[in-house]
Amino acid sequence: MLEIVRRWGADFVVSRGRKIYPAEIEGFYAVDATDRRIGLVTYEISGDQCEIVTLDAFDRFAGAGTALLEAVCEHVAEHGVRRMWLITTNDNMDAIRFYQRRGWTIAAVHVKAIERSRKIYPLIPPIGNYGIEIRDGVEFQKMV
Repeated sequence: MLEIVRRWGADFVVSRGRKIYPAEIEGFYAVDATDRRIGLVTYEISGDQCEIVTLDAFDRFAGAGTALLEAVCEHVAEHGVRRMWLITTNDNMDAIRFYQRRGWTIAAVHVKAIERSRKIYPLIPPIGNYGIEIRDGVEFQKMV
């Protein structure tokens, strides 16, 4: 799992002001019919909430991301989780569309959150997808 996480530029991600090491938390892969890994999700359960820390579909538009989200929802519901949540950046229009189409709702916008994240991980670029300034965190949630 660590080799996949490092493709993103570090062995950790920053969420709500803290470093999280995806290779050290719960998660699982999606595999295709030939048992080839096609996606990865990592998550943390805290009380009755679960944060999706990372979601990576290696082959876009093949259903891996959707399958992983559904699998995590089913798994954590068995552990008493009532609320799933995650944060993406304001430039990640593909993710924003993806989550909304799967019934996730915007719970909050953390204005200028990425400025704080850059204090922990200064290599976050100033400009992201579609030439949009990376500035805010968009929090999504789904009740289980």
